[in-house]
Amino acid sequence: MKIIDVRCATIGQHPVVRLVTDAGISGWGPVESYKPYIKPHVLALRDALIGADPTNVERVMLRIRQRGAFKPYGAAVSAIEIALWDLAGKAAGVPIYKLLGGKVRDRVRVYNGSIRQPMAGHQPEDYARAAQQMKDAPQGFTIVKQSLGFHSTMRNDIPDFHYSEKRASNFHGVSDRGLLTERGMKHMLACISAMKDVLGDEIGLALDCGPGMVVSDAIRLARAVEPLNIMWLEDMLSGDYIPFVNADVYREVTRASSTPIHTGEQIYLRQNFKQLIEGHAVNVVGPDPCDVGGIAELKWIAEYADLHGIMIAPHGTGNGLLGLAALVQVCATLPDNYIAFELPSGKPDWWHDIVDGLPNPIVKDGFIEVWDRPGLGVNLVADLARPYLAADDAGFFD
Repeated sequence: MKIIDVRCATIGQHPVVRLVTDAGISGWGPVESYKPYIKPHVLALRDALIGADPTNVERVMLRIRQRGAFKPYGAAVSAIEIALWDLAGKAAGVPIYKLLGGKVRDRVRVYNGSIRQPMAGHQPEDYARAAQQMKDAPQGFTIVKQSLGFHSTMRNDIPDFHYSEKRASNFHGVSDRGLLTERGMKHMLACISAMKDVLGDEIGLALDCGPGMVVSDAIRLARAVEPLNIMWLEDMLSGDYIPFVNADVYREVTRASSTPIHTGEQIYLRQNFKQLIEGHAVNVVGPDPCDVGGIAELKWIAEYADLHGIMIAPHGTGNGLLGLAALVQVCATLPDNYIAFELPSGKPDWWHDIVDGLPNPIVKDGFIEVWDRPGLGVNLVADLARPYLAADDAGFFD
């Protein structure tokens, strides 16, 4: 089997990579919905892929892996890697998890990332209402995550929240950074307490706090929430679209508190997790398969983290339904340092109509049952998806 074409189209809000083969089967690769500009990066790798046998996944990846970078520029390589595994599984007639060493769990825990109502504001009662909505969700989540502080518009909407210059922007990944005021810190803690009052000890609460916090504030926050048994504090110092790790700085925060510290969604490749893991700089790593270099890369990181007593909770909120399938396949194979992955959803909702193979309901009691169909185990239904293609992507399914 040989790759004969590489295509990329944005369907709804989700860019999708299609590897076309001479065997008449295609491999699908997901890209985060936040990256509509990724198509040229995918097509720039086309010449390196044409003629390659997609079932030799690692051999093919050696041709292109060096062309990626920290989020968002690892997305093209990551999507291609996932599409290669999809093809390899389809060619062998087995699910991807079989090719990654087999599953160690029959169902995978997820936490809420994408299924939420818009926040009415940034007062404690608004966060309590959001927590109640997530608690009442039919998916039965056992872990939920909420954004606040520098990972929300709280930083601009709450007067005198921090001392630094405000850089309000609609461009995702641009945030303020600086020292919190006493009022700002107290406000964050009031919002966290309001959520915990709703969730109690029934549902774990994780918090996405930055990037943007300074070390002293990160330590103060981590220590202040110790009695609340927060699942983790995520990306307080760096993360999101910041193209470096700062492992030595994270280590200061991690060593100062018993509250678990989490980062990693923006990191590309295992090499860039080396300092975080070997230096015990965090308690939880959160690579995203659609940014880190793919699903085999994520599995390698999980295994290495496990050797060092570090947990893993993969990122994935914007990865769509194809990304959800990829996360199910790889997370079924991870060691017991696995906590849960961040649940993506299709945007818009009609994405659920154009993908075949997902369970219904997808999530039950906070878990997804691992399915056994070949490859990713899901497929785009061309006849249903074709009407949603842009004019310049009209030949995507041909």
